[in-house]
Amino acid sequence: MGTAVAKDTSLQEYLKKFFGFSNFKDQQEAIIKNVLNGKDTFVIMPTGGGKSLCYQLPALLSDGVAVVVSPLIALMKNQVDILRTFGAKNEIAHFLNSSLSKSQINKVKEEVIRGDTKLLYVAPESLSKELNVAFFKKVKISFFAIDEVHCISEWGHDFRPEYRRLRPLIDQIGRVPIIALTATATPKVQEDILKNLEIPEAAIFKSSFNRPNLYYEVRTKQNAAKEIIKFIRQHTGKSGIIYCLSRKKVEEIAQTLQVNGIKALPYHAGMDKPTRDQTQDKFLMEEVDVMVATIAFGMGIDKPDVRFVLHYDIPKSLESYYQETGRSGRDGGEGRCVTFYSYEDVRKLEKFLKDKPVAEQEIGKQLIQETISFAESSVCRRKMLLHYFGETYNEANCGNCDNCLHPKTKFEGKEDLELLLETVRETKEKFKSKHIVDVILGNLSSSVKSYKHDKLEVYGEGAEDGKDEKFWNAVVRQALVMDYLTKDIETYGVMSLSDKGKAFLKKPHSIMLAKDHDYAGEDEDDDDIMMAGGAQKGAGAADPTLYALLKDLCRSTATKMKLPPFVVFQETSLEEMATHYPVNLEELARITGVGVNKAEKFGKAFADLIAKYVEENEIDRPQDIVVKSVVNKSGLKVYIIQSIDRKVDLENMAKGKGLTLPALLQEIETIVSSGTKVDISYYIDKVIDEDRQDEVFDYFRSAESDSLENALTELGTEDYSEEDIRLMRIRFMSEMGH
Repeated sequence: MGTAVAKDTSLQEYLKKFFGFSNFKDQQEAIIKNVLNGKDTFVIMPTGGGKSLCYQLPALLSDGVAVVVSPLIALMKNQVDILRTFGAKNEIAHFLNSSLSKSQINKVKEEVIRGDTKLLYVAPESLSKELNVAFFKKVKISFFAIDEVHCISEWGHDFRPEYRRLRPLIDQIGRVPIIALTATATPKVQEDILKNLEIPEAAIFKSSFNRPNLYYEVRTKQNAAKEIIKFIRQHTGKSGIIYCLSRKKVEEIAQTLQVNGIKALPYHAGMDKPTRDQTQDKFLMEEVDVMVATIAFGMGIDKPDVRFVLHYDIPKSLESYYQETGRSGRDGGEGRCVTFYSYEDVRKLEKFLKDKPVAEQEIGKQLIQETISFAESSVCRRKMLLHYFGETYNEANCGNCDNCLHPKTKFEGKEDLELLLETVRETKEKFKSKHIVDVILGNLSSSVKSYKHDKLEVYGEGAEDGKDEKFWNAVVRQALVMDYLTKDIETYGVMSLSDKGKAFLKKPHSIMLAKDHDYAGEDEDDDDIMMAGGAQKGAGAADPTLYALLKDLCRSTATKMKLPPFVVFQETSLEEMATHYPVNLEELARITGVGVNKAEKFGKAFADLIAKYVEENEIDRPQDIVVKSVVNKSGLKVYIIQSIDRKVDLENMAKGKGLTLPALLQEIETIVSSGTKVDISYYIDKVIDEDRQDEVFDYFRSAESDSLENALTELGTEDYSEEDIRLMRIRFMSEMGH
């Protein structure tokens, strides 16, 4: 391969000339020299480490055009635009993908043939087209750069079958050097890449995966939406990303944040491209603070000051987790990475695998198992993560993860580790952790039975003292991280003894281990937040003194306005006020059954009373106040209000949304109790005669509460149905309370 570089010492000058940098980062210079010398190169460098420069600079300095294979169309355009800003002509860099028209494609090809183009970005699908293969055969190619090369491996987090076909295509076009690049690859994936690309002799440049500025934490998934809102309010004005498993959940969480005053937008593959581009631009331009995105969709966001990444659902693999958390703190500043974990999420991920081929299911299960290990482990999160990528982290305490900042109680693990290692040795180092744990606990699984491991001396030896599967999984994980056991790369998941493990068995010594986190019974409880009306169970005990004061104020307000107290505020709303201490109208409007209209009409005296009470009693108010009901009900709410305005029969309205009439009435009750006036008299007039309407209306004028049971007892079930009372109560609350 020809090169325009006279001598190595000038590389730094070219770096300054083309990119404006004075110095290379990490191993960039060595990588560039290797590429310029025509050698195959494999670069494993975390996000933000400067991977693209490793092929861009040698491309600019080499004869011919460098073909860059990338799966991300948005990133291609972004990189081409950046290259063109470095003072070079536009034809210096181009991309060739499905977003271009036929005439645009022809123009690009003409400029490449003329020799004006130094970098040509192509999608793998574009490269495989016969027409393009014929075109590339006519072009002088300096080298192929394969970005996101982990896509080759089925063990990678973003496997793409078309990447497996790259080697034969490159051979067809003409063999030239290859530089393969990825931001994340486990030892298993690395081996897969080298084998598939047929570059066994490639020089491997691997940067550290340690991001010391990132804080890692795993929380139980209880009231996750409420926890997220609380977290974001504690980091007001900072940019963040929230990852969810499904598009539906992305929309729900984005709407929940919006209704609670947070500038957030959804982002997923189901949205049209112009909307996605516009959303991404708003995030980059800081018009919105938070992006809510599917973990399945690579956003390709190059924003250095993302301050937090939250995982509402656990990702499918630790590689995905590393990639996604790696979007935070790319400028070296603070990056907080919090994951919400529940067993239910694991079950959902396993369900997704059911329709896949058996081999793919096995790989998927193993990757999920690694994520579970990371979530449940009480070992330093950084140590666990780096170990997964084949890197040793020797610090005893990283000081920047939940397990190091709040360590679990340790116990003497000498005998437990000894039993585990003996079991691995006795089973000939040919089995995965589940089989080993079954042998230790004496679980007669079909696998244990068929290999006659129930006859071993170690069988059932670890079942005493209440030690269970969770306990032994914790010992296995720590043995792996501490390098007493290793996982074979070829047969991923099969455990064998390391030299350190063999030495321990010869001479066992004291070793302190920790129990793993237990998330049993701690699955999400977000339905409490996502109910219409925003009612929350278990929100905390109401302050009895404040509640009594609010109840008195409610009575006196109602008397002045000649209304029953429940029309002003219902008891559940007063209880919530006495729990969350809202001190202004904005906070008061978030209380269940209040809303903006009621807050403005009745709220000032209540907010003033609470503010005075909080100050006099030095109350430490909850930071998050209360979470408003999610707007995923807003579409239904709008439909109901518009239908009532058009005087649509309630039966037809219910049928249109697949609801029963009682369920529809409940939705209308919620709308009214939150402060919106509706007029359903057109329907009531058809089903209840005027005298009976007056009787129910008069009853509610003097009633102590809005109880249905009390009304039916007083008015008589022979004359009125529950439906009649509910209809009239809606009318009464709407007319008198607004």
